Amino acid sequence: MASVRYSIVVPLFNEEENVRVLYEKLVEVMAPLGDCYEIVFVDDGSRDKTFDILCEISTTKKSVTAVCLRKNFGQTAALQAGFDHARGEIIISLDGDLQHDPAEIPQFIAKIEEGYDLVSGWRVKRTDAWLTRRVPSRVANWLMAKLSGVDIHDFGTTFKAYRREIVQDFRLYGEHHRFIPALASHYGARIAEIPIKNVPRQSGKSNYGLSRTIRVMLDLISIKFMLEYMTRPLQFFGLLGVLGTGLGGLIGFVLLFKKVVYGAEIMLSHGPLLFMAVLLILSGLQLLSVGLLGGM
Repeated sequence: MASVRYSIVVPLFNEEENVRVLYEKLVEVMAPLGDCYEIVFVDDGSRDKTFDILCEISTTKKSVTAVCLRKNFGQTAALQAGFDHARGEIIISLDGDLQHDPAEIPQFIAKIEEGYDLVSGWRVKRTDAWLTRRVPSRVANWLMAKLSGVDIHDFGTTFKAYRREIVQDFRLYGEHHRFIPALASHYGARIAEIPIKNVPRQSGKSNYGLSRTIRVMLDLISIKFMLEYMTRPLQFFGLLGVLGTGLGGLIGFVLLFKKVVYGAEIMLSHGPLLFMAVLLILSGLQLLSVGLLGGM
């Protein structure tokens, strides 16, 4: 089997109107590069004729691989499936709705050739809806940059280029494809960002909405934990456990002192406080146990 230099990974969902045009544009861009390349299309459970068109293309073009997921698992799962099937030394991912211009792929490749491990696109001038897309995206990108320590402007775009070794060990789920730069940086990858166009969607319907922002925020919490405490969970759970147990023990000691020295009726006068002390001690011990089990 011939070696593959470049793999283009494209997740698709209900893009029957765009897939042929996208394929033609990709071939137009990749053919002059001369190196052996492949295009991996991943149909994420489309309910239109997207996969039928992919099958038609892949049966006549050896450079095309069509992957079909049984149902709509989401963009992250589709990307992971594409990465699993990609054989190239350099992997480029982009959306299938033609909002990413394939003509910009050589810029990503050139930046990778400079020695970077990951190159991310930056949609400097976005054409999306202001309230439902641009504002939530700007907030999420700011938070991700601050929490991850990766100084890039646009985590959310799928248009990225990777060295194979960067993505081959990742297992992506949820909305974690957005956090690949943060995960890669944690393992010492060199990251660059280049400006890209944000072409308005010409046909089809956008699959993004405001509800996705909430899921991204929740995944941001999990990514922060993974980056900081994946290999030392006791330092996270243990700190909370010590605080809970210590505060509960302090309250318990004060109540015991009142009982022994002043003969106070603890259950009658401070019943809720006693209950809170017991609850804090038990929950603190549970958190310490969780931290120990996580470390083991």
